[in-house]
Parts: sequence; C-alpha cells; structure tokens
Amino acid sequence: MLVLLNPAPVPVDRSVAVRSTVAVVQPILRGVPLRRLLRDWVHLLRPAVVLLAAVGAFLLIRSAVIPKAFGQLGHYRPGALDLIRSHPISYAGQETCALCHDSEAATRAAGKHAHVACETCHGPLASHAQDPSIKPKLPEVANLCRRCHEQDAAKPKKFPQVVTTEHSGGMPCNSCHQPHNPKP
Repeated sequence: MLVLLNPAPVPVDRSVAVRSTVAVVQPILRGVPLRRLLRDWVHLLRPAVVLLAAVGAFLLIRSAVIPKAFGQLGHYRPGALDLIRSHPISYAGQETCALCHDSEAATRAAGKHAHVACETCHGPLASHAQDPSIKPKLPEVANLCRRCHEQDAAKPKKFPQVVTTEHSGGMPCNSCHQPHNPKP
C-alpha cells in the first residue's frame, strides 16, 4: 500500500528553466539568420490585405445599411414605431365584436373556443366595426378548422386533432359542429 504524504514544498529555481530553454533554442537560431526565418512572410501579406479589405467593406456597408437609431431602445429600430402607427388599424378587438354580436360571444365564451379571439377565425374586421354596412366574408370552414385541428405530432395530445380527410368525408366542419362552441 502506497501512502502519499504531503511533503514540504521544494523551492524551484526558475532561472534553471530559463537557462535550459535558452540552451535549447540558441543553437537552433544561431546558424539561422532572422531574414531566413521570415523569408516566407510575403505569402502572408496578400491574405492579410484581403482580410483587412473585407473587414473594411463589411464595416462600410454596415454603417450605410443599418440606421443610426438602431439599438437605442433595444434590438429594433425606433423609427419602426412611427411607421407601424401610420398604418390603419385593421383589428377591432374581441370586445368590439361582442358589442353587436352578443349571442355569438356568449356561445363562444361557454365553449371550447372561449379563449380564441373572434378575428383569429374571421380575420381583421376594424372596417366592419366602424361601418356595420360592410359585411365581412365568412371564412371557408374546411380550411379554417384544418389550420388548428389537423392532426400533427407536434401538437399536445390533449388538443383536439383529426385527420380531416378521414373525419369529415369531404363535408364542411360546420355541417356537424357549431364553430363558436364545437362539440365532439
């Protein structure tokens, strides 16, 4: 059985290590002039110039393309906020829909689609909310339901999923299910 004891530290003479390194390196360099060691540096010059030119071009293009205000308020351009504000509002919001369509809102609130906003299925309807004479086009039910309920392994198992071609037999979903409160 080998027992290792913690021996007292032995002082290390660093000058010995330096002298031995010099003793090995000096004979190698003694017969070789410095010019001979660096004679092949010219082949490194061209890639270095190309690399510097590429970095310079990248920085120049980056400064021309990226707006000056980018990054001031996070990782986006503050001018984008004004651009977004300039677009007309296209979604009215669920509360606005419920003001006129209270029976549909009550049916939906009592069913499985309670947390699905109206405009998720019906599309943006701010223009209809401002002028009720503009009648929105009803969504194509077969494609609409398929977007969320087509069977997909990536969806949670508890989420209602069907293979629409086998499930419906080509009939639209609303021929059997009420869209605002679907029952299996």
